[in-house]
Amino acid sequence: MPPLALTGERTLPDIPAENYWYRRHLAVYRWIASRVSGQRVLDMACGEGYGSAVLADKAATVVGVEANPEAHEHARLRYRNANLSFARGLVETYGRPGEFDCVAFLQTIEHVHDPEAVLRHLRELLRRGGSAYISTPNVLTLAPPGADKSGNPWHLREYRAAEFISLCRSAFDSVEPLGVYHARKLLAHEYALKLGWDRIHTLLRITRPFYDRFVPAIHERDFVVRAAPPAELQTALDLVTICRP
Repeated sequence: MPPLALTGERTLPDIPAENYWYRRHLAVYRWIASRVSGQRVLDMACGEGYGSAVLADKAATVVGVEANPEAHEHARLRYRNANLSFARGLVETYGRPGEFDCVAFLQTIEHVHDPEAVLRHLRELLRRGGSAYISTPNVLTLAPPGADKSGNPWHLREYRAAEFISLCRSAFDSVEPLGVYHARKLLAHEYALKLGWDRIHTLLRITRPFYDRFVPAIHERDFVVRAAPPAELQTALDLVTICRP
């Protein structure tokens, strides 16, 4: 299959140094997969395709849509579940009204020029009673303190929780906000940092050996998707909404 270069535009599996981000995204895909049994699912802007394959483990059918020709070809050749297909298309135009029970649109809204129009299009694709799962990084935990945006050149805009929820409500009648948080060993690592772990590993000169082992060992179970009150949602790693027409 054609290789994909790690450019920062999309997350890739099988790269040890990228494992934190891959597992963080995979955790949300697995959480969605547990909710879409027997459904017709669209994974819009599916990237490398690993998330579409996870959704296909539970869904009746999954279509992964990707505009980039190299990523589309890679996904088509690598992931071959019988109920999974891949299509080239744009997030603004792919699909027919009422075609899907569920749309997953993860870590992409920050890349698009007209997010309101894209969300209205996703709403049209849902059948009556369908749901869209939308996620984006939380600018308050991604960007440096006080900055309006991280240094990711592929992101056109990054959102605070209230901004993201308001954006989703511009297109959907029902918006349920949730957040992605550290769990298990990543939560323990958070506590260690608060206790001065950065200073300790630097003094002991074990930074590189420790993280060369720690990062590849991160699992999707080291993240959790859950509801939180507004104040706590400000500390989420990623913001997630369940949107319904």
